[in-house]
Amino acid sequence: MVSLGFVLIPVNLIFLFLGTLLFTYASRFQVETPMVNGSVKTDLLFPEIALNQGLGVGFGLVFILGLIAAAYSSADSALTSLTTSFSIDFLNIESKTKNNKKLRKLIHLLFSGLLVLIIIAYEYILEDNVISSLLLVSSYTYGPLLGLFSFGLFTRYMVKEKWVWVVSVLSIVLSYFLNIYAASLFTGYQFGYEILIVNGLLTFTGLFLIRQKKVAK
Repeated sequence: MVSLGFVLIPVNLIFLFLGTLLFTYASRFQVETPMVNGSVKTDLLFPEIALNQGLGVGFGLVFILGLIAAAYSSADSALTSLTTSFSIDFLNIESKTKNNKKLRKLIHLLFSGLLVLIIIAYEYILEDNVISSLLLVSSYTYGPLLGLFSFGLFTRYMVKEKWVWVVSVLSIVLSYFLNIYAASLFTGYQFGYEILIVNGLLTFTGLFLIRQKKVAK
């Protein structure tokens, strides 16, 4: 994990460098960033250059194949995890000896279709670029995970497990409303991605409130 952290630094620098080159190219050849519903969509600059600036069919084909490969290199592991978790945790598929493989394939296909629908929905819902929007969404969804991980790491308390999901949901809801009314509550201050930390702290506090007296060994 530590070595991965060091490896990601040059990788992210390379991506930032490539992004800078992309915008430099657009400025040099006067390629305007596409706009959707009056807002600038920086996500569409790369496909605009690749597909609509006369670079040829071959370059456009390579772009599309690379985009699909990059997307599914992350999506396939997520789909596999969702399929396994839903099959075992919700459907208890291990206790069913008949048609296990067929059922898992059906669940995998359903989650794949759901992923496609979510991607299509993002086109019409998002006002900002995809990366910023995903980071904002993950600030809410990863908050409870951060709180649970830190509580298990820094304390030895047992918790009342049936209330954990309530704490997690309440942390997300409270963080959302806190983010909305932050300007009026904190004299104009607006939360950004740091709402993740607030979300995690709320989860940590909630877990502390539902702790049991006995301590894990």
